[in-house]
Amino acid sequence: MELDIQSQKNGATCTVTLEGEVDVYTAPQLKEELVSLIHDGCTHVVIDLDQVGFIDSSGLGVLVSALRRSRERDGAVSIVCSRDAVLKIFRITGLDKVFPIYASVQEASES
Repeated sequence: MELDIQSQKNGATCTVTLEGEVDVYTAPQLKEELVSLIHDGCTHVVIDLDQVGFIDSSGLGVLVSALRRSRERDGAVSIVCSRDAVLKIFRITGLDKVFPIYASVQEASES
C-alpha cells in the first residue's frame, strides 16, 4: 500500500495529512517530509492520521523523531486520530502520554 502525504502551512503551523499505511516502506518518505517542514520553520506540526489504516513501529519512530526535532526548536507535534485501531497502538506503546491526540485538525490547530 502507498502513503499519500499532503502538507499545508499556515504561519508556524503545518498540517500533514496522511492517507494509506505508515510502515517500514513508507516511513522514510514521511520522515523526509517532516524533517523538511520542521527545518523550514514549522514549530507546531499537526499530523492527521484519520485516513491511516495501519502504522507500525517504524512509523511511530518517525513521529517520535519529529517530536524530538520540533522540541529542539521549541515546537510541538500534535496527532489527529479517531480510528480505534491506530489509537490502540498509541495506547499500547504509551505514546498517547507523549503526544497530544485530538479528534479534529481544527481542535489540534487551536491548541
